[in-house]
Amino acid sequence: MNTPAIKSAVVLCTGEVMHKRLRPAKNAFRYGVFFIRVPVRDINHMSTPTLFSVNRFNALSFHERDHGDASQPLAQWIDALLQSEGIADADGEVWLQCFPRVFGYVFNPVSFWFCHRQNGELRAVVCEVRNTFGEKHLYLLENGGKLVNGEELHARKIFHVSPFCKVEGNYRFCFMKAQQDLRGQAAQHSLIKHLARIDYEDAEGPLLLTSVSGREQVMSNMQIARVMLRYPFMTLGVVLRIHVQALRLWIKRVPFFSKPIPPTEELSR
Repeated sequence: MNTPAIKSAVVLCTGEVMHKRLRPAKNAFRYGVFFIRVPVRDINHMSTPTLFSVNRFNALSFHERDHGDASQPLAQWIDALLQSEGIADADGEVWLQCFPRVFGYVFNPVSFWFCHRQNGELRAVVCEVRNTFGEKHLYLLENGGKLVNGEELHARKIFHVSPFCKVEGNYRFCFMKAQQDLRGQAAQHSLIKHLARIDYEDAEGPLLLTSVSGREQVMSNMQIARVMLRYPFMTLGVVLRIHVQALRLWIKRVPFFSKPIPPTEELSR
């Protein structure tokens, strides 16, 4: 799984979010989204269109303080985090996949930090998970060496996300990148698709199946205008959909669990 070919440029992706609950009452939904992939080490040298900004207001924007530790640059923060966990060879580009701010607002239930070696090999993934209570937790996924495309990774759940799930059990992660050559008039272009899948299981077995996927698009003013017309106020809709789905689960009488005390550790595996 290598880094995207274009350096020093934020990547725009359009796709969908999928969520399926298996029990005790079935519930499923999917909806269209767009997200960005930011080259963290090149963040101060990125070429950006007029409608996209870094660390200032715009139609679409990315703000460093929305991720990591707001007291230090993102690259410095992720390097220190990985080194504290014994990972010193993630010295290549770090691609942060997240929702952008739309007219200044964003909520990211989960963001993914894809940490590469200088030769392009994927070394580790950090999942930055947030809940609607303003809390955050990090899950570190690595195997001691190169992560291959589609490899299954695991982490123990210790952070509260939904009142309809206990804080127990395990997550199964899978990250895939596929590139398809386009023929005909678009013969000189390629189509790159990203898939991040997170499945959750408790003591009774699989409970939730979730994924976010998207195809890379050229980041241009025209493309930004298109996605904003197609998905107006998308980031506000993320929060709205969370509460709508919670209401559906409550109506279906899915058991409700009180929010526990958050974990003391910032990161777990």
